[in-house]
Amino acid sequence: MTSLTWISQKAWIWSFVGAFVVWLATALYIGGAGGTAVITTALSFATFTVIVGIGQMFVITTGPGNVDLSIPATISFSGAVAMKIMDGSNAMLPIGFAASMACGLVVGLFNYILIRILRIPPIIATLSSSFLVLSTAIAYGRGLKIKPPPLLAEFATARLLGIPVLAIVIILFAVVMSVVLNRTMYGRSVLAIGQNQRAAWLAGINVERIRFYTYVLSALLAALCGFLLSGFSGGASLNMGQEYLLASIAVVVIGGTSVAGGKANVPGIWGAAMFMFLLVTMLNTFGVSAGIRLILTGLIIVAVITIAGGDKPPR
Repeated sequence: MTSLTWISQKAWIWSFVGAFVVWLATALYIGGAGGTAVITTALSFATFTVIVGIGQMFVITTGPGNVDLSIPATISFSGAVAMKIMDGSNAMLPIGFAASMACGLVVGLFNYILIRILRIPPIIATLSSSFLVLSTAIAYGRGLKIKPPPLLAEFATARLLGIPVLAIVIILFAVVMSVVLNRTMYGRSVLAIGQNQRAAWLAGINVERIRFYTYVLSALLAALCGFLLSGFSGGASLNMGQEYLLASIAVVVIGGTSVAGGKANVPGIWGAAMFMFLLVTMLNTFGVSAGIRLILTGLIIVAVITIAGGDKPPR
C-alpha cells in the first residue's frame, strides 16, 4: 500500500493538512514573524472546541439523527453556577468543579429523558433543552461579574515551554478517549450501534443504556468546557457557549467522523479545531471584511468536509 493510498483512506488526516496549509499561508503573508505565536494561540483556543467536540463525536457516532444541540447552553450554565459558587475563592475550587459537573449530569439526564421517555427526536429534544438550560442560567447568573479563582485562571492560561498547559492536558485526554472509543466495550458498542442498531441489539448490546451514557458524557464535557473557559476568559458570561454550537459539529465532521454513524476518529477533532481557528486567523490577517470572511469560511469548510468525507457510510 502506497503512502498516498494510505492517506486517502484516512479521512481525518485532511483536517491536519488543511490546518497546515492555512497556517503556512498566514505565516508567509506576515513574513514568517509571529508564525509560532499563531500556532500557540490556536492551541489555546482550539482546546475548548476539542473538549466539546469529543462529546459531540460520541453522540453523532451512535447513528443518524443523534446530535447534541444543548452544548452551548450547558457551557454557559456550568460556568455561571461554578463562578457564583466559588466567588473567586481558591478554597471553593473543588466544590465549584463538582457543581459544574453536576450541571452537566442534570442536563445529560434531562436530554435522555426527553429522547427516551417522551420519544422526542434528539435534535428537537436537545434544542428544547438548550432553551430551558439557558433560561435557567440567565435567571441564576443575572448580572454575574465574578472573576475566577486565581488558581483556576493560572491553570487555564499557564504555559510550559511556550505550549499551553491546558492544551497538553486535553491532548492526553484525547488519547485516553481514543482508547475508550477503540479498545473498550463502551466505545465498541457506540460504533456498533452507529453501524447497525438492530444488529447491535441482537448481539446483546444494551442500546438504550449506551445512548444514555453517551448523552451524559457529552453534557459532562460541555460542563467541563464551561468551567475551564470561565477560568481562561476571566469569568463566565451567558453567551460564552454560543460559538460552540456549529463548531462542535463541524470539527466532528471535518475530523473524519461519519454523520451516518458507526465511524469516528478522535485525533481528527484536534486537526479540525486547529483548522477552523487558523482559517479565521488567516482571513483576519488578510484583512477580509466580516461578511466576506463568513462566506469564505463557510465555503472552505464545505470544501474540506467534501474532501474528507470520501468514505462510504457504514451499512
